[in-house]
Amino acid sequence: MLHVLVDQQDKNAGRIMDKHFTNRLINETSPYLLQHAHNPVDWFAWGDEALSKAKAENKIILVSIGYSACHWCHVMERESFENQDTAQVMNGYFINIKIDREERPDLDHIYMDAIQAISGSGGWPLNVFLTPDAKPFFGGTYFPPVKAYNRPSWTEILHGVAQAWKDKKEEIQNQADYLTEHIQKGNHFDSAENAILFDSDDKIIGAEQCDSMFSAIMASADREWGGFGNAPKFPQTFTIGYLLQYHYFTGNKDALQQGLLSIDKMMSGGIYDHISGGLARYSTDKEWLAPHFEKMLYDNALLINILCDAYQLTSDKKYEEGIRKTISFITEELLSSEGGFYAALDADSEGEEGKYYVWQKEETDRLLGRDAELFNAFFNVSEEGNWEGSNILRILKPVDEFVQERRLDKGEFLTIIEKCLQQMSEERHTRVKPALDDKIILSWNALMLHAIARAASVLQDNDYRDLAERNFDFLKKNFTRLDTNTELLHTYKDGQAKYPAFLDDYANLVTACIQLYKTTLNAKYLQSAKAYCNYLIENFSDEDEVFFYFTHRDQKDVIVRKKEIYDGATPSGNAVMAGTLLHLSIIFNMADWRNRAFKMLKLISPSATKYPVSFGIWSSIMLQQVAGFVEIAVVGPAYVNKAKRILLCFMPNQVLMASEMEKKEFPLLEGKPGDETTRIYLCKNYACLTPFLQEDLLMAEISKTNKITS
Repeated sequence: MLHVLVDQQDKNAGRIMDKHFTNRLINETSPYLLQHAHNPVDWFAWGDEALSKAKAENKIILVSIGYSACHWCHVMERESFENQDTAQVMNGYFINIKIDREERPDLDHIYMDAIQAISGSGGWPLNVFLTPDAKPFFGGTYFPPVKAYNRPSWTEILHGVAQAWKDKKEEIQNQADYLTEHIQKGNHFDSAENAILFDSDDKIIGAEQCDSMFSAIMASADREWGGFGNAPKFPQTFTIGYLLQYHYFTGNKDALQQGLLSIDKMMSGGIYDHISGGLARYSTDKEWLAPHFEKMLYDNALLINILCDAYQLTSDKKYEEGIRKTISFITEELLSSEGGFYAALDADSEGEEGKYYVWQKEETDRLLGRDAELFNAFFNVSEEGNWEGSNILRILKPVDEFVQERRLDKGEFLTIIEKCLQQMSEERHTRVKPALDDKIILSWNALMLHAIARAASVLQDNDYRDLAERNFDFLKKNFTRLDTNTELLHTYKDGQAKYPAFLDDYANLVTACIQLYKTTLNAKYLQSAKAYCNYLIENFSDEDEVFFYFTHRDQKDVIVRKKEIYDGATPSGNAVMAGTLLHLSIIFNMADWRNRAFKMLKLISPSATKYPVSFGIWSSIMLQQVAGFVEIAVVGPAYVNKAKRILLCFMPNQVLMASEMEKKEFPLLEGKPGDETTRIYLCKNYACLTPFLQEDLLMAEISKTNKITS
């Protein structure tokens, strides 16, 4: 009966597709979509062809969203999308669309909101059913091939939705309209009742609110293993960043301890790859032992940033080593020959999660010989294993404690460990590597660009500076639309850039440009930042000219233009822009940008004060605003060396300009003619103290005043 119905609905339905069948996804560049190009499912990519067909045939749209490094996406593909009987049902009843969430985060945001409204939770794979006009009405995440885990089977879902569309079409359409309206209302967080009035003194929050945010963060802090909350544990680098900044501004030692504890436990745990470097997406347990093994570009960019914070605050060499090892992983595994950074490494190899990364004790014994006992003890390797019968390398005792207990020479011990890790690396290279997602995403590249430029400044490393500049040149060349200077695209692969850039692309690139200026002192990067900001304001602003939409005003293939304000795995584009507008408003004396940033912060401040873990970037910007920005101008022949030494210091609220002579286009440098003496000006609102001749005297003055007190 099903075959008859299917044949009536679609002339292609019911066909049995052999393993060599190729669907439309073969024409895509996304590695995730290409993974599904040989499924018997008649997949479409998101676009006019699929959407028009759904309307013409009055068919439900089944949208399945994932990404190439997603373990459960692979599982559902093997169990259901590669199954010809299941594909037959899907092809008969639905217009099936596959979306790479990293290529189209705008669509992912919309339909994830819908599923969270329906079920209270979300994740990937994301499977959502839409009416022919692309409005969501039902869906979920992973569905098993047979009923299990208190979940119905995928085929039960398919038949149930198809029957409901046949019997209750009007009810479904009403539900879809209601759900779409609900998503649209989610944009209205900037209502008057949630706002703090815009005061003439520009005060957003005070020290008391900063203290409240600190207390709220510490209420969820794990004082033993670091991090926040229970398993699964995500790095939450934004929250760690707040703690480190809070310590800097207030002297609070608990904040520093929890921030450093969180970094140390992650870097010692299995979530960090001790052999080749690189942080995995999250830990499935509270001890950071067992990661979800995919490695994402953005997680490692954000890790480098907080390692830079920790190194500047403590001068501890282990944080420098962490920065260098992580950048080494990026350049060896995720750097393209053109200068762009690839998106991710998969969690799976040979169809098994983590297989590339785990070890049996007999392997380490064979490989390392007489050094095996020492290595195994240090990295928690045992016969029974520490994870599903295998071993994930992790460090349970810090180096100093370990060598003291065993009465070892620290230098000799570290030499042995380094040699062992090299042997392990050579052995691991004989294994089948996890798949590489080799698309290049603008926003993620901008995060890594910022991180490497920051590392170049913090470590005074010219190789990192050159790498950052090369990446910027690559992005500028390959992501800019022809005949424009500022209109960008979102993703690039095989010589082709596609999809209009989103808010996060522009926001993160602007921030990277500001950091590139600090690293190189080349003013062209500030001019680029200004140009991108102007373009964003023109094309992404909301009706009240306060927040920014995620999508360009001319983008028409989404049912809702969303405004994203929460930090997720990556920073909120709106939060990034609030900080950026404040920074650039000082550099270019743009009062309207400054006022807009204040309005953004004031509207968010009640939520950020109450839920700082969800608003980490916002919270840090508010902390800096309470302290006030430190404006520094360096003018004279030795400006490069003096600026570099100033940038070695941790000072998150710093705005620095440096030049050999006066530059009237930059207010901080205006009226400061250069001569044979290099002067350092400490300013506020362009009014400067008597200039300093030595940077240590400048820093001593700043250390006295750059504080927050309740």
